[in-house]
Amino acid sequence: MIIWQRLLLMGEWKEYKISEIADVIGGGTPKTSIEEYWNGDIPWLSVVDFNTGRKYVSDTEKTITNLGLEKSSTKLLQQNDIIISARGTVGALAMLAKPMTFNQSCYGLRAKYNVSVNDYLFYLLKNTVKELQQVSYGAVFDTITRNTFDETDILLPPLEQQKAIAEVLSSLDDKIDLLHRQNKTLEELAQTLFRQWFIEEAKDDWEVVTVGKFVKTNVSTIKKDSSIKTIQYLDTSSLTEGKIDTFQQLNLVDAPSRARRIVKHNNVLISTVRPNQKHYGIMKNPTEDIVVSTGFCVISCEKINPHFIYMLLTTDDMTEYLHSIAEGSTSTYPSLKPSDIEAVEFLLPQEEKLKVFSDYADNVWNKIDSNYIQMKTLENMRDTLLPKLMSGEVRVKF
Repeated sequence: MIIWQRLLLMGEWKEYKISEIADVIGGGTPKTSIEEYWNGDIPWLSVVDFNTGRKYVSDTEKTITNLGLEKSSTKLLQQNDIIISARGTVGALAMLAKPMTFNQSCYGLRAKYNVSVNDYLFYLLKNTVKELQQVSYGAVFDTITRNTFDETDILLPPLEQQKAIAEVLSSLDDKIDLLHRQNKTLEELAQTLFRQWFIEEAKDDWEVVTVGKFVKTNVSTIKKDSSIKTIQYLDTSSLTEGKIDTFQQLNLVDAPSRARRIVKHNNVLISTVRPNQKHYGIMKNPTEDIVVSTGFCVISCEKINPHFIYMLLTTDDMTEYLHSIAEGSTSTYPSLKPSDIEAVEFLLPQEEKLKVFSDYADNVWNKIDSNYIQMKTLENMRDTLLPKLMSGEVRVKF
């Protein structure tokens, strides 16, 4: 507040409501009962598409047709417009990499000409999410409404300074995005090689074996009387397609009952609940205080390369197969048992070919892990700078 007052007195920054610096655009959903409205060429956003923590969203699960756009209340946002979730998961945020439509659980925002710019608006909103959540409405679920944008105060620097601030933060996000794309390419190359060598070119004389012959599952469990008093807890929703979003730091005695699995280097984690959501990954050099949810099957690859098992269990075909097994379970949610994973059959390749792939995959994942470490460093730098730049505590020359 002291910094705000100083900047206001100096006349450099001005106080606004968010709705005074951005156009707020509502979304909608074409009727799902009319087939002609769906599966067209126009991306249609919902929060599942952009709740990733990354700056840009470029793809959507669902698409609509021009007719669906014309016959519904959804709107077509422009490239670099901003999308924010307004209901349920409140405050997820992204910029559009291309024009997209969106549902009514989100708002689109576009900086008003000559008042602000979208790049700065994105970081302003990112820094203001907690305030937006506090001004949310709803008896059952928190909801951002148009009134939220009318009631939330922000402090806005001159336009050229906005651009300079956005340039600093964007440079960090651009580097993070490049590392994400490098990792995606590396993993896709490994998947392509795996599919070619071990599925398309599999030999008839290869032995049919089960995963359980080469691995052990859920080997170690932490106890409440452990010498480790504070843990870093990973739940299933925080690991998606190999990327860890966040750990929760908890006192062991207060941790949820699911915080039990101990993990080691190169353990493969597969969520046993709703496998189609792709909550899986490989742990790399975990510290001894990392504990994961019992919702994971923790796979120790003692007799085979862990990256081979990871590739085997995470192909799209295998994910679909595992999900079909989970849907046949008697649990409240579609779920697997460790024995279901152990029972997965595959053709065992010759030792020499498996070794060549293992050496290649080890190098690939060393690079992927190195990139993730760089990403985390850049994200921490960005998140440290963000509130300082947005408050004027740190100034940018322009």
